[in-house]
Amino acid sequence: MSLDVQTEDRPVSTIDELLEYFRSAERRDGVRLLGLEHEKFLYPLASPRPVAYDGPSGIGAVLRGFQRFGWAEYREAPGLPVIAMMRGRAALSLEPGGQFELSGTPGHSAREVHAENVAHLRELHEVASQLGLGIVTLGYRPFDRIADMPWMPKSRYRVMRQSLGSRGTHAHAMMLMTATGQVSLDWADEADCARKVTAAARMSPLLVALYANSPLVEGQPSGFMSYRSRVWSDVDPARCGYLPSMLDGSFSYRHYAQWALDAPMLFLRRGGEYLTPALTFRQLLEQGYGGQPARFGDWVDHLSTLFPEVRIKKVLEIRAADCASAAMTGALAALMRGVLYDATALGEVEQLLPRVSFARHLERHLLAQQQGLAGREGQVRLADLAAELVKIAARGLNRLDPADAPLLEPLRELVRSGRSPAQAVLDTERTPEAVYRAFSFS
Repeated sequence: MSLDVQTEDRPVSTIDELLEYFRSAERRDGVRLLGLEHEKFLYPLASPRPVAYDGPSGIGAVLRGFQRFGWAEYREAPGLPVIAMMRGRAALSLEPGGQFELSGTPGHSAREVHAENVAHLRELHEVASQLGLGIVTLGYRPFDRIADMPWMPKSRYRVMRQSLGSRGTHAHAMMLMTATGQVSLDWADEADCARKVTAAARMSPLLVALYANSPLVEGQPSGFMSYRSRVWSDVDPARCGYLPSMLDGSFSYRHYAQWALDAPMLFLRRGGEYLTPALTFRQLLEQGYGGQPARFGDWVDHLSTLFPEVRIKKVLEIRAADCASAAMTGALAALMRGVLYDATALGEVEQLLPRVSFARHLERHLLAQQQGLAGREGQVRLADLAAELVKIAARGLNRLDPADAPLLEPLRELVRSGRSPAQAVLDTERTPEAVYRAFSFS
């Protein structure tokens, strides 16, 4: 979630200045917080169809309805539409197609961030139901067509619709049709960041399989358990997927920055306007634009337009999971805390998922997208690897904070069954009413 508040106007001219952004995020005090983001779809209960921003039951009305719970409106400028709501450190915001997102308050435990998400969903249910809307937790809109989708009135999305839409065949599908659950984590120093990024990247295919929850496209099986993940694979190869350094143990701040420097910029803000120069960030850093140098805020903007499977900004973001139920999303937070915040567990993950070739890792990622937990690599099932991952997380949590361990139960049930959530979607009567009823929050 980005509110596009640009606060850093100082000029930059060297890569070392850009690396300071990552160094400033280091948590050497030993505090390790956890963040949770949960996107979901809203649909009219009477006639399932995409919800526009405007109108008495539109997305804008949903946002404004949160004022009763103490949320404050956020607008890009006075007189423009409300595009987010703020309460403390939490934010409610919109993805381009009206996906409704909670970016929660960072917490010390998985149960804290899970409890906040459940409370948010109850508030959303109260607001939405009074407007005749329901909440649906799936990874991809199962019946809608891209051509029929409304766009939310946010300047960033207006320019990305043009600039990103020209770069990948599924860019608009990603913006309008997908929904995810994401966890963000802290790191102590560069070595700790690199180790966690590598472990998270190697785990990502297993997370795709565990959270695959998007098998339908326009009402028909797509051939993928996670079509959401498949869409992200064809948005823009310059800004999505994996860096080889994430997988081979050589990751560093500089590696990530060098990769980011060569990604085309989606926009550049100058004088309150969103411009679309045909530049990579490296070119902006070397040449400037319009007689002005690159600014630190431009770098922050640019990093927010990169979408690798594991992303670093001020936090490390895990991006492999489809949107799923509240319980499954809480389990994701517990899983990541258990495996990445306990040193012993992190070592066990490294043993479970040793280095393989870049090509083989991509094959595993594709296998997870297509077959979910049922996928096999020779005699090894992805469900078996995922089961070991959940066990490692449970042991890690029992050392760190045993009260978080019960949140893993939905994942234990999944790996015992060997069935990704998408299989339940395929088993449901293939009508909007049946699917939305089965996968709604109430």
